[in-house]
Amino acid sequence: SPGTMSGSGPDAPQPGSVEESGLQEAERDWAAAKAFYDNLVTKRPRPPKPQHAITVAVSSRALFDLVEERRIYEEQGVEKYVEYQQENENVTLKPGPAFHFVKALEHVNARLLELYPDDEERFDIVLMTNNHAQVGVRLINSINHYGLTIERFCMTGGKSPVGYLTAYLTNLYLSADSEKVQEAIEAGIASATMFTANKDVAYSDTQLRVAFDGDAVLFSDESEQIVKEQGLDKFFEHEQLNENKPLAQGPLKGFLEDLGKLQKKFYAKNERLNCPIRTFLVTARSAASSGARVLKTLRSWGLEIDEALFLAGAPKGPILVKIRPHIFFDDQMFHIEGAQKLGTIAAHVPYGVAQKYQKSA
Repeated sequence: SPGTMSGSGPDAPQPGSVEESGLQEAERDWAAAKAFYDNLVTKRPRPPKPQHAITVAVSSRALFDLVEERRIYEEQGVEKYVEYQQENENVTLKPGPAFHFVKALEHVNARLLELYPDDEERFDIVLMTNNHAQVGVRLINSINHYGLTIERFCMTGGKSPVGYLTAYLTNLYLSADSEKVQEAIEAGIASATMFTANKDVAYSDTQLRVAFDGDAVLFSDESEQIVKEQGLDKFFEHEQLNENKPLAQGPLKGFLEDLGKLQKKFYAKNERLNCPIRTFLVTARSAASSGARVLKTLRSWGLEIDEALFLAGAPKGPILVKIRPHIFFDDQMFHIEGAQKLGTIAAHVPYGVAQKYQKSA
């Protein structure tokens, strides 16, 4: 009848009936299976529950070097691409731009598990790829070859991953596909397009090092709009007038917040001097003219940044060489390209007014 809820109509199992007994037995079987799974013992750490984890979704082209495979896909089509991947599934893929960053995340996880064995607040790396499932074996073989702990896969078979990013409660999405990154940013997910460095450099094995630009990355692009539309003098004047008004948050503020939460877990165990996470602000702002508002904004958010470098318009590449971050986030492609040339793995955040100027250029 209209308005009758499922399970309450004349066809619903009656108390004491064979159907009800069958449902109860199925529920008991499910509960027993779940209890068995929950009690399984393994030396491998289990992925944390998504609601507790800091979920970093990485595409296959960000994690591995798939330049040749991409060429086959573009020139010969998807069937030849899948065939090639299957024929080479025992050939280990080389590291891609996000590889060292993922390795550093896993080192942080290992340290957290030593200090907090029952805590699930740690990184969970998800392979989020629009590859077809037939390619999965090669990806799994390569992940196991390098000893990575990536248990969650999402292979969308050519479809957009953005809906899955939301379902996985993604905190950060890294991809080599700028269109998918733009789509994710517009959906409110912290995202960046990965670019390989042009030189090989050594990265720290014991400390995750993350460098952020300020405006349109950690902060909104309100100040950058003034620079573009009214010039530097008006920008300096605006920043000094608004020194005590916190900047609005940008797309990567949440990820810095996540890093800060994990840092505090190490500080609580008297590990501040041995903390496996270090954060850097690398901004084109001038310290005297426009730096105070940035530092006061971070303070108002309750966030610490380990090192703040105000470059007053100087190139960022030489400073990044000294920092050697596993990843550097910036919204302007000329900073990304300058970092790349000198060996820094950079990630472009397509957010804010700078994107309009880059497209018109």
